[in-house]
Amino acid sequence: MLKNWINIFIYHIKNNKLFTALNVLGLSIGIAGLIFAILYWNDEQSYDQWNPSKDNIFLVANQMDATTYWASSSAPIGSAIKEVSYEVVSYCYLNGYYNNDIIRFNNKKVQSDRIMAAQKNFFDYFPYQFIEGSVKNALPDLNSICLSQDLAVQLFGNQPALGKQIVLQGKNLIVRGVYKLDKKSICNPSCVVNFIDARINETIQQWGNFQFVLLLKLKNPNGKQEVIQNLEKIYFENMTARFAKDQGIKPEEFIKKYGQVKPGLESLSSIRLHTKTGGVIEANGNLQFLLIMVGLSVLILILSIVNYVNSATANAVKRAKEVGVRKIIGASKFSIIQQFIFETAIISLFSILIALVIVEISLPYYNAFLDKSLVLQSSQFFLQLVAIFLITVLLAGIFPAVYVANFESLKVLKGNFGRSKSGIWLRNGMLVFQFAVAAFFIVGSYIVYEQIELMNSKDLGFSGKQILNISYRNIYGEAITDKNQFAKYNSIKNQLQHVRGVQQVAGGGFVFGNGVKSVISYHYKDRNIDGNNVPIDFGLLEMMKIKIVKGRYLSSKFAQDTVTSMLINETALKLLNEKDPIGKKLNWNGQDAIIVGVVKDFNIGNPGDAIPPMSFFHFKTVPWFSGLLNNIYITADPETMQQTIADIENLWTKKVDTEYPFSYDFVDKEYKKSYSSYVKQKNLFSLLNIIVITIALFGLFALASYSIERRMKEIAIRKTLGAETNVLLKELCKQYIFFSIIGFLIALFPAYFLLNKWLENFAYRITISVYPFLVGFIALLSLTLLVVLTRAYQATKVDILKYLKYE
Repeated sequence: MLKNWINIFIYHIKNNKLFTALNVLGLSIGIAGLIFAILYWNDEQSYDQWNPSKDNIFLVANQMDATTYWASSSAPIGSAIKEVSYEVVSYCYLNGYYNNDIIRFNNKKVQSDRIMAAQKNFFDYFPYQFIEGSVKNALPDLNSICLSQDLAVQLFGNQPALGKQIVLQGKNLIVRGVYKLDKKSICNPSCVVNFIDARINETIQQWGNFQFVLLLKLKNPNGKQEVIQNLEKIYFENMTARFAKDQGIKPEEFIKKYGQVKPGLESLSSIRLHTKTGGVIEANGNLQFLLIMVGLSVLILILSIVNYVNSATANAVKRAKEVGVRKIIGASKFSIIQQFIFETAIISLFSILIALVIVEISLPYYNAFLDKSLVLQSSQFFLQLVAIFLITVLLAGIFPAVYVANFESLKVLKGNFGRSKSGIWLRNGMLVFQFAVAAFFIVGSYIVYEQIELMNSKDLGFSGKQILNISYRNIYGEAITDKNQFAKYNSIKNQLQHVRGVQQVAGGGFVFGNGVKSVISYHYKDRNIDGNNVPIDFGLLEMMKIKIVKGRYLSSKFAQDTVTSMLINETALKLLNEKDPIGKKLNWNGQDAIIVGVVKDFNIGNPGDAIPPMSFFHFKTVPWFSGLLNNIYITADPETMQQTIADIENLWTKKVDTEYPFSYDFVDKEYKKSYSSYVKQKNLFSLLNIIVITIALFGLFALASYSIERRMKEIAIRKTLGAETNVLLKELCKQYIFFSIIGFLIALFPAYFLLNKWLENFAYRITISVYPFLVGFIALLSLTLLVVLTRAYQATKVDILKYLKYE
């Protein structure tokens, strides 16, 4: 029996090469898309899932206002919550960022940009496997360091690393352990050192200084709420009530005026995709993009299956007599169903194999698209692949099999099968579904394209063309307010100004597109504003063509501009609700600051985000701002730009920083990286749009072929009676035009609703107009007519006698 089924299957493949190719190709594309989505899904979901304590470890996430959440906490919170909460087993502080520095061993130097400063119990929270040393003895003192296996090999080759002495930031450190960095986590450091305890001790009384990531390990995840309640009490007593007392007001009045910090806990297992904060150490995952990719991939696979069903039922006309004869000689319905499901299983298997080939070939481009390093290993998604196979066979095989098995033998053998209405409503329904999906993608692609173009064309409030951003290493955190260090910075600035082609030079404590590194609240009258601190050198705003709308720029001509002067932006001015802010004094971090100018709003972060209130100071105004001076901006003559860059690099590597690689980028190009994820979403939507339209056209061609095949005698008779070709084409096309209109109408609400939800990610967004829907409708109708008219025109040119010779 099986041999007979295989022979019949091969026979029909030979006689229906085009339909078989379309079926396999359509399913392969759909399955390949879903495999890509599964690889991405599995990778994103794998973060910290290997950690046995993932459900017991929590990040303290602090809600600063209605929409802002910080992943940082202040130094005294950890010990305070440990004392009052029975549920807290321990706490661990760590930096919210990696350090980038050079590690020395004898005469060897290795640069690493993933150096993590943390407390000694770091490896209790992230228990990476140790290949030298142990978790227990990993960081016993401040002079200890643990290295990842890759970094240890770079430093020591194949020699044991344990006990060796290295130099980092001018300190001699002993290697206490080497661990494997082979797991996905929110913290994947190349090495870990306990430089953080000293900083915690320095700020242990500063309750409002939120600068460290705080992790808590609880006895039981169910005790989360009790810990949050204890944190709320601690925050109220040590921040809200204390700050209110300092101002001579009641806590309730303080809360009403300035608000209060609200603590929350986020489990380690959920941080990657579900954190409300801006990020911990590694970049956050993009849950929305992940769901979009998986959802659209599933939709495309369903479309591929619908396409297969349409093709299979269209092809069933040619097999009607085969089924009729088999049923006459004794074949049961169940046997026929088994045969057709068997054929679908073979096609599905071939489709999966081809899909895997497509994925393997395309994976490097996919990794570049997502900035990932995914590998196609069947062991990682074997069960999911089996599930795809079974679901595809069931959905794609059962309806065609049942449909064919229910052919009435006598009608088929008499030749009356062509006039049967069986199954028409379901096939037409599937065609309408294909039209709806195609319309959704066409409209969606247009709207996404419009939004990204808005971001590209939006006035950012600054000009970054032909401006270089050079990464400046403020070595070992040396303070620029120190006379010698400020002299050093000025020396570098003066040397750069003498490079041929250099026109302007100014330091900045931020990177366009990345936002700011420091946020501090300041008070004015009864208002509290969370100002994004932007430390700058004189002339930087002018260089970037950032305009002043009131007052003046900071200038070296005014001595107070390095002592008390500050600038604010228009957003901050609106929050101050002060018509004439120039000369007004406010309380900034416990000290007086005087507003001397208002800066026109400009985008310092992602262009899709709302512009925050900003505070501009000269670096010398606040001593610790020196740690933020990591960028030097330069304008140069465009005609000699390449030679100027080469000369700057030569100066930098020989005189400025002989050990650190020279790194630069153009401000405008660097800024575009800040919204690259949305550009990728646009590219993804466009690619999927092409795939969906292609698959939908496959299905339309199959169903049009099926429908026209059923009406060939009608066409022959009409031609015999003198019907013109254009009349026949109109008659054959009108139902498909009707179906495309229905499909388009069905797609209207999902497209409008879902794309509106997507646009909510942007503070500055387009308003969905009628044009995307109009373009979508015209495109859908045009493609429909193109396919159907092509197939119908071929039908009107057939030999009439072929279909009328038995009449």
